[in-house]
Amino acid sequence: MTTDTISQAIQRVRAVLMRRPQRAMHADDAAVARWEQDLRVVCHHENGTRIATDLPIELGGRGDRVTPGWLLRAGLASCLATRIAMAAAADGIALTRLEVQATSTSDVRGILGITGDLGEPVSAEPREVRLQVRIGAPGVPRERVQALVDESQRCSPVSAALGNAVPVVLQIELDPS
Repeated sequence: MTTDTISQAIQRVRAVLMRRPQRAMHADDAAVARWEQDLRVVCHHENGTRIATDLPIELGGRGDRVTPGWLLRAGLASCLATRIAMAAAADGIALTRLEVQATSTSDVRGILGITGDLGEPVSAEPREVRLQVRIGAPGVPRERVQALVDESQRCSPVSAALGNAVPVVLQIELDPS
């Protein structure tokens, strides 16, 4: 797709949603994770895409697949990059480079259920997540590019989910014995 095609698509959707905001809510595609063996899991999308995960050797995995935590960072980085590309296209900004790197720092004690020095549970979430955006937009003032990236992060669904701590509802179905 060209920048113009993307811009036109965004304008069409915006026009519809301005007239009918109720059409904005929709169910997102399910991600189905199926355990294979050991610590190996394969996530499935209804379009046929499959993503395999495992854990590092130190935690009992084989270490030859990405980890679920890496998928979180990949989702964060790709969602922000996509949103920046959308915003640039909508604003008529021609990008020559766009790369988003997501890194984090985590405490492995959380995934193992180990408690801290005072007996408190150690949380499993990353302690800090960092995003680094490398972007090229020749002829566009730095302030405009900065505003585009800032607004894109605010409007990135994955960034928003992490930043706003979206509630997670857990349901359990037990197979009959």
